[in-house]
Parts: sequence; C-alpha cells; structure tokens
Amino acid sequence: MSTPIPFSEPSWLMGLPSPYFKDTHKRFQVAIRPFIQKQLLENAIAWDKEETIPEHVFAEFAKANMLIPALPAPLPVQWLKKLGIHELPGGVKVEEFDYLHSYIYVDEMIRSGLAGPGGSLTTGMAFGVPPIIKFGSKALQERFLPDLLTGKKRSCIAITEPDAGSDVANITTTAVKSADGKHWIINGTKKWITNGIWSDSASMAVRTGPEGSGGAGLSMIVVPLKGYPGVNMRRLKVQGQVSAGTTYIELDDVKVPVENLIGVEGMGMRYVMTNFNHERLTIAAGTTRQARVALSAAFEYVMKREAFGKPLMDQPVVRHRLAKAGALLESQSAWVELFAYQMTQLPKDDADRELGGLTGLLKAQAGIVFKECADTAMLLFGGNGYTRSGQGELIEMLHREVPGTRIPGGSEDVMLDLAVRQLVKLYKTKTKALEAGAKI
Repeated sequence: MSTPIPFSEPSWLMGLPSPYFKDTHKRFQVAIRPFIQKQLLENAIAWDKEETIPEHVFAEFAKANMLIPALPAPLPVQWLKKLGIHELPGGVKVEEFDYLHSYIYVDEMIRSGLAGPGGSLTTGMAFGVPPIIKFGSKALQERFLPDLLTGKKRSCIAITEPDAGSDVANITTTAVKSADGKHWIINGTKKWITNGIWSDSASMAVRTGPEGSGGAGLSMIVVPLKGYPGVNMRRLKVQGQVSAGTTYIELDDVKVPVENLIGVEGMGMRYVMTNFNHERLTIAAGTTRQARVALSAAFEYVMKREAFGKPLMDQPVVRHRLAKAGALLESQSAWVELFAYQMTQLPKDDADRELGGLTGLLKAQAGIVFKECADTAMLLFGGNGYTRSGQGELIEMLHREVPGTRIPGGSEDVMLDLAVRQLVKLYKTKTKALEAGAKI
C-alpha cells in the first residue's frame, strides 16, 4: 500500500467520515474496483488510442453482472430476478441498489480519466434500456429486455440530430404508419450517437405528430439497427471519447413494427426529459472523477519535477494553482455525493420535480470544474502535457476530453439556463400553492 496522492480520491475513500456511505456501499466499492481495474483500466489508454474496446471486454462485464449498475436506481428488480440476477458484486442485493451505488460505479469505471473505454460498455445500458423498462409495454419488455439486460444484445439512445441537439423539440426524423397500420416507416438522421455502431437496436426519439408540433409530436420507438434494412451507420471521428463508438445513423424507409412504440404515442418528450436526469447525473459523477485524475496527476508531477533548482511544488504560484482547482474539485465532489444521497431519499416524482433543474446545473458545473483542473494540469506539466506520448500523454488526452463533458447530455449554456428557469418555475408553483392554502 502507498499513501494516496492528495485530490486522487473522494474524501470518503481517503478515510474521512461521511454521513452517506453505508456498509453496502463500501462492500460494493471494494468488490468492483479490482474487477474494473483488471478488465478495463489497465488497458484503457491503449484501447482508447486504438479507438475500440475488444468485444470480449463487453462479454466479461455482462457475465459478471457488471453492466447492470449502469442502470438508474432503483433497478428493475422483478425483471432481474426473473433472469436469475439476484445480487451484484459485494453481495449487494438488486433490491438494495441505490443512487449511491450508482455514483460509486460511475466513479470507479472512469478512474483512468478517459470516458471512452467505460462509455463504450455502459452507455447503451445506462440510457438506451431505461425507457423500455420505465415506459414500455409488457409485450415490448418481453421481446427486448431479456437479451439487453443480460448483455446478449446491445442498445443505444438515439436523440440527437444534425440540427437538433439540446433542442429536442426540433427533432425532424419522422415515423409514419404504413397504409395497413402495421408498421412505422422511419426516415431521417441521427448524429453523435454513442455506441450506435455496435448496437442491435436504439431507443429512438422520432416525430409521429405533424410538422411544427414541437415536443408534443414526439414519440419513442425501439428501432433495430445493426444489419437492418434501410439503416446505414458510420463512425464519426471526434475529439475525445474516441473509443465510445460515436455514430452517424441514416434511416431510409426503415420499416418497424408498430408494437415497437415505447409507451404512449406523443409522450416522447416527457420520456426523453426523464431519461436526461439520469444521464446528466451520470455525466456529472464521471466528469468529477476525470477532474480528480487530472489534478492529482498534476499534484504528483510537481512534487518530483524540478525547475530553477527546486521542485515545482516549492513555487508559490504552483501551489496557488493547485489550491484554486482543488477547492473547486472538492466542492463539486461534495455536491455530487449530496445529490446522489438526495436521490436515495426522495420518491422519484419528487426527485424529478425538486432536482430536475439542479441536475442540469450539477452537470454544467462538473464540466466547468474539469476544464479548470485539466487546464491546471496542462500548464503544470508544461511541454510534457502537450505531447501525445511520454509521462504527460494522459494529460494531453484529458484535455481533449473536456468538450465531451460540456456538450453531450445538454450543452453547458443550455443547462445553466434550464436550471434557473426550472428553479423559477418551481418557486412560482410553490408560491401559488401557499397562497391558495392561505385563502382556504
């Protein structure tokens, strides 16, 4: 054992007391860290450079039930037990899994600092499968969940289009019923779809209402992808998360059974927004760990790097940079932990109402903090951090990861605005309720 580098772990893993984490969370963390380290993190940098994670890695995670924790809490207990999945690593029963377990899982999966390797395995389970679980009919679940939950098949979430990113209501991909009413005929394009290239199907947002109907005209449909007639997919070269399989999807008269509709026609906007809450919390947790990797690497480097006849750490300006970034990092980390705890205490409807807007703010702030920590690391590593090899190669890679945390899941400026608008809306609603109560 060795003494942890300052800023390298959240405080509860540095041995400091926490009011949130119970024995079940500690057992889970202790159990999953060695598995993730061996199966993923040891090769994460090399695989990210190759831009693809070997297929056997996904199979190993699926076999060990190590994809299940990517799902939002609470888990679909009835379905998991039906499939013979009763507990997760550390002896954590599926019914006791909560958002603190979820936070731990995300944090551990991204300890390399790179979002691509872990994202290539979990994005489909985390964001593509939940709409089917939450809103799909029993028949739809019977058709898709057994293979998706056990990792026999892969899924993705397909919302974004070339002209509709954070502006979900502007989606133009159409789904029109065939003359006999038995199929949806889907036409359009989806862009920046993580994991799409490997996915057997997508939980896809489409326009079933008339043009100009905005969010009210959206629905979600399970659309087959890999090898399906009318579907053409190609990988996109992106700046960061290069191993996560970012994909461009073209849909040309794709014929899908009407039974593939998720939930109720016209409710797609609500389903998408609900799904975004889990996505944004997940991004916030992962991004906070990425910031931690960057800053702790910088801390370790300046302890040994000498300039002007002494270690860089002896320079007040260096300590000042570390202090500023560290204060932001630890504040963000504490907020993420608090957020995860609050999710364990609130019923889902209350959490969506009270925390929905703040989830966007949490996600936006995570990106801001990561940028500060990555910039600090780059400046303190100097030329080594600017080089795609050698002792600073991870810092160079992390710097390219920053935009991939500030744009997906709702771009930063949109999230900042959304958070305040939601807070204003919530304030007005509560004020009206109080006034109505006073009149009675």
